[in-house]
Amino acid sequence: MLMNNPMISNLIVAQNDLTTLQVLGIAAILLGLFFTFIFFIFFLSYFRWWIQSFFTGAKVSFVDLVGMSFRKVKASIIVPSKIMAVQARLDEPEMTTKALEAHYLAGGNVPMVVRSLIAANKAKTINLSFREATAIDLAGRNVLEAVQTSVYPRVIDCPARGSSRRSLDAVAKDGIQLKVRARVTVRSNLQQLIGGATEDTIIARVGEGIVSAIGSAVTHNEVLENPDMISKAVLARRLDSQTAFEIVSIDIADIDVGDNIGARLRADQAEADTRVARARAEGRRAMAVAQEQENSAAIEESRAKLVSAQAEVPKAMADSFRGGKLGILDYYKLRNVQADTEMRKSISSGGSSSSN
Repeated sequence: MLMNNPMISNLIVAQNDLTTLQVLGIAAILLGLFFTFIFFIFFLSYFRWWIQSFFTGAKVSFVDLVGMSFRKVKASIIVPSKIMAVQARLDEPEMTTKALEAHYLAGGNVPMVVRSLIAANKAKTINLSFREATAIDLAGRNVLEAVQTSVYPRVIDCPARGSSRRSLDAVAKDGIQLKVRARVTVRSNLQQLIGGATEDTIIARVGEGIVSAIGSAVTHNEVLENPDMISKAVLARRLDSQTAFEIVSIDIADIDVGDNIGARLRADQAEADTRVARARAEGRRAMAVAQEQENSAAIEESRAKLVSAQAEVPKAMADSFRGGKLGILDYYKLRNVQADTEMRKSISSGGSSSSN
């Protein structure tokens, strides 16, 4: 009967609705406390960076700081870099917080880029934009060192320090060797720093120019009297083209006189000519000996033929006797002629031996 009472049923339904509302309210309060706790943690994490950027005018919002955590960007790098740029009064519209984050995500060194831009701005003679600085940094070059080299030129030794060669050796037209050491003063060419050749190319080109300048001198005394002729000749060739540097000056630090390379070469040439002449004479002597041997062989061959012919004479005489073509008187006359010939030979040989 009580359950069938409408008033009691309404009270039960109202009590159930109240319980549901209480549960929902408690859940909402807990969810709000949770989000408040999360916000409080983020606030404590980024409040220091936000308050610094706010009072310095860096304009890094709290939303940007929270977004950096999701993008895995360190606020401890971006915020101080932005503050440095603002405090240095860099007028770079491209250098926004997003641009700094993008450069960081690309693997660049954000603080070094900002310091290089500040240094270039303070120098007032170096035109370096944020885009160029980031490109140089991403190319693997030290952009801050490049700016410092532009302000304070660097001296490069030629040959380089630590090289196995202590000097550049060149020979003048008179054959005298000169040993030269030079110092090249260079400064960075920021417009050609990307893709430009390094200082090794500068050293190689300057060395080539010095050797060429000395080689074109008539005598070594001209070089010793006017060392600046080397510097002028090398500078006139524009050796710094397509390099990351601009040559300011080339100074000859030391010149030493070396060996007489010309005399040594002439002596070596004379020795070589002597050897060639000896080889040719030896060749002619060998040819003469071979010809003599051939002549001796021909003489022996002729003698063999003569003996063979002489052996045929008795046979011919015998055949003549048989055929009646040769008589006894003819034979004796032939013998007398042979005896007379042999007597004359013996007399002539005896007279020549007595005269000797």
